Parts: sequence; C-alpha cells; structure tokens
Amino acid sequence: MNRLLIVVDMQNDFIDGSLGTKEAAAILPNVVGKIREYQKNEDDILFTMDTHFDHYLDTQEGKHLPVPHCIKKTKGWELHPALQELIAGHDYPVYEKYTFGSSDLALAFSRGDYNHIREIELVGLCTDICVISNALLTKAFLPEVPVAVDASCCAGVTPESHENALNAMKICQIQIRR
Repeated sequence: MNRLLIVVDMQNDFIDGSLGTKEAAAILPNVVGKIREYQKNEDDILFTMDTHFDHYLDTQEGKHLPVPHCIKKTKGWELHPALQELIAGHDYPVYEKYTFGSSDLALAFSRGDYNHIREIELVGLCTDICVISNALLTKAFLPEVPVAVDASCCAGVTPESHENALNAMKICQIQIRR
C-alpha cells in the first residue's frame, strides 16, 4: 500500500518560538516516531512550511495575528532540529506555503503527482489552522483517498481549539486517530 505522510509546519516558531506552546513541544516525540514509521515502511513523506516575509505585519494574516513568525531564512522558520536530523540525506518534497493551506500541494494533487497514493495521514501544527486547512484541501482534491489525522501528533492554538478542529474534520469524513 502506498501511504503518504503530510507533516504540517513542524517549525521552530510553532514549537518553542514566537507561537510555541507546551502542547506543541509535547507532540514532537510522537511526530518523530511517526516519521520513523513511514521511513521504515518506505512510504512517501512530504513537509509543509509556513513561510512569511519581512512585511508579514502588513498582510491580512498579520493584521489578524500580529506576531511575526516563520519569516523565511530565520531560525524560527526552519524545521525543528529533531526533524532536520531525520530527513538529512533524504529528498522529501517541501512545500513552502504562504497561506494556511498549501496551494502548491493542491496543484501537485491536481496534476496527479500523488495518484499512486492509497492513504494519506496528516500530523503537525496547528490542528485548528493549518492542519485542518491542508486536510480539507487534500480531501477536496483526492476525495476517494482515505485521509486521516493522528491527534497525538497534532496540537492546536489551545487544547479546546485542537478538539474543535478534530471534530470538524471528523464530520468531513477525515478519520481521526487517537
């Protein structure tokens, strides 16, 4: 079975940087374990990276969330070192994204780049913003492929918004693994 793991925005700013939370830090070992599992099975893995620029505060998002984060080429923008270590020497696709959902990933889905995939699982940050956006985007472009989210490998802005997002995804026929 060809599986795809989508690792959403496991970047320093979301774990222990400007928007980090204790919940985000707590899922890091679970995400590392999940990536190792997919590597061991030689399944597909891709990463998304929230990417902003110096003018972030002038953007729509910056006006609603006035906390500069994931500014390209800064330490906060980089994947967490634990993930960098795991992927060193591998050529996994990385989708820089400037919105909550990755438009480049949607284009890859629409081009058929992932037509060989039979199951997709998402993990990462933040459940209630970027994970849900990418999960729904994935479901929209690949409606017949089972899509799942591992709740133990995700964290939201708050524990309550994390649960709300999981419930919303479940209603949209995304399997929630606990």
